[in-house]
Amino acid sequence: MDKSEILKKIGKRIKEVRLQKGISQADLVGKMDGNIDPTNISRIEAGRTNPTVITLFRIAEAMDMKLADLVNLESTEI
Repeated sequence: MDKSEILKKIGKRIKEVRLQKGISQADLVGKMDGNIDPTNISRIEAGRTNPTVITLFRIAEAMDMKLADLVNLESTEI
């Protein structure tokens, strides 16, 4: 699996979880600890940017889940 495929899968997973939890991108940014540009969430979900581990951790935390569950691309559990 190459880098762009991994980024797209992680982005898709983030979007799926966010939508299942009924959270908008703006709400997700508001729940995140720290300062993040709202357009960055869109880029992450589209697989157009490589988020840091800290950013992924903050996204997972804002959606009340473990980082490992968020980036587990073979899991369907939330």
